[in-house]
Amino acid sequence: MDWIWVLVVGTVAVALVFDVINGFHDAANSIATVVSTRVLSPRFAVLWAAFFNFVAMFVFAPKVANTISKIVEIDPADSAFIYVVLAGLLGAIVWDLLTWWWALPTSSSHALIGGFGGAGVAYAGWDVLHWDKVITAMGFIPLAPLIGLVFGFILMLSMYWGFRKWRPGAVDRLFRRGQLLSAAAYSLGHGGNDAQKTMGIIVALLVASRHMSPTDGHIPWWIILSCHAAMGVGTALGGWRIVRTMGMKITKLRPIGGFCAETAGAFTLFGSTLAGIPVSTTHTITGAIVGVGSTKKLTAVRWGVAGRIVWAWLFTIPASAGVAAVLLYVIRLLAGA
Repeated sequence: MDWIWVLVVGTVAVALVFDVINGFHDAANSIATVVSTRVLSPRFAVLWAAFFNFVAMFVFAPKVANTISKIVEIDPADSAFIYVVLAGLLGAIVWDLLTWWWALPTSSSHALIGGFGGAGVAYAGWDVLHWDKVITAMGFIPLAPLIGLVFGFILMLSMYWGFRKWRPGAVDRLFRRGQLLSAAAYSLGHGGNDAQKTMGIIVALLVASRHMSPTDGHIPWWIILSCHAAMGVGTALGGWRIVRTMGMKITKLRPIGGFCAETAGAFTLFGSTLAGIPVSTTHTITGAIVGVGSTKKLTAVRWGVAGRIVWAWLFTIPASAGVAAVLLYVIRLLAGA
């Protein structure tokens, strides 16, 4: 049996495991607000989010996948690049599991970018990176939460003004229903952006193993279907530890606030996915929640928790890159490559 074929199949399996973990890790992003406002129970919330994670495959073109697949310059003539892809995936998985255990809502997206890039640099040096793709992704580390914050703040102020004469009970009843739509929209954006990152990694793997051409812009349907299905399964498994941090520790939300945060986050994700920009769903919804909370008063936001999350964001890319570099060395040592 061809060892390259076995390695490719095994790496695709690892990629889909990463997608499951990504959905599990990022489930909090989709359901934190709708759970913290008690519109849905955690069990029904994760199923709601998982369904729209999967449906996203019919909504968005795979532009983000094309961006991710080109972060590292793959040389199809060098089969060792298969190890680079595998080490990058494993580095991202290790970091995701560690931050899940620490209950930190870090970015699976940036863990994947850091792992893939770190393994590539460890193997072939800095020139192997496509810096335009890396800089775009790095630039949206501060931009994604900032955009979410601004839109969350503006939308919440607009709602305060528009419903200022309504009784609080009537507003709560209206937005408890509205949150079903906003949570669905956010989950759609989450699935559309995040599932495509794993698609991009699988494409890079197939290019490295000569099963695809570097110039082939078409992504096979089996990749799209399997990645969205894995993401949905992971989300359905949930991530209650991070839900508590995202939905309950940053600021206290009511249904109208949850609606505004999810809508602002969905708007940001839709725009970035349509533009082919891989962004962090974690960064986006955190910024939106902070923006909503800031409309009351700055002290309504627990800045200590938010600051802890920001430090985890900044550390994710170098940490996952370092883990991936070490794993690449171990994999090559074991394979004798």
